[in-house]
Amino acid sequence: MNNWFTVRVKYTKQLENGSFKRVSEPYLLAAMSFTDAEARIYEELGTMIKGEFNVVGIVRTELHDVFHYDDADVWYKVKAMYETTDIDSDKTKKVSQNFLLSAASVKEAYDRLRESLSTLMVDFTIPAISVSPIVDVFPFSEDLDKELSRRPLEEIEEEVPVSKTQIYSAAGSDIDEEEEIEEVANEISDDYSEEGE
Repeated sequence: MNNWFTVRVKYTKQLENGSFKRVSEPYLLAAMSFTDAEARIYEELGTMIKGEFNVVGIVRTELHDVFHYDDADVWYKVKAMYETTDIDSDKTKKVSQNFLLSAASVKEAYDRLRESLSTLMVDFTIPAISVSPIVDVFPFSEDLDKELSRRPLEEIEEEVPVSKTQIYSAAGSDIDEEEEIEEVANEISDDYSEEGE
């Protein structure tokens, strides 16, 4: 299961006026773990950012869902709340969920979330909408995983030939030297056995 991570990246950005400025920008991406998030951000931004960049922070981000619309580049964090009743205790509790969606304005973000959640069987309210600093979102991509040769362990184990013995040699040693040592050891034991008789 993929989780959402906010990864903060620091790099030198060329501004519209041609000057350069050191910036730190957050990106959101789906990944399995913190390590996977770091690896994916380098893969995703490697072709987009010219020059060197560093990952300066990775934080797990609690988002219920992300809605991307092609006509908007600004990301809004929207909080939705609804009440649910526990069947056993008959008590009601408030549940809040965070969503991230792209929109041109706060009003459009509000309308788009209401439309996206219209299939919910409960009434909900939207108590908060704020502009998110997220620059871009990289959802889970099967193509990327195929490109990186990330495959299930079972597939990899099937391809690797199973050998019962493995030879580990130190640097500079050779298998032929090991065979010579075995021959010398056999000669010594043979000489010893002849002397004893």
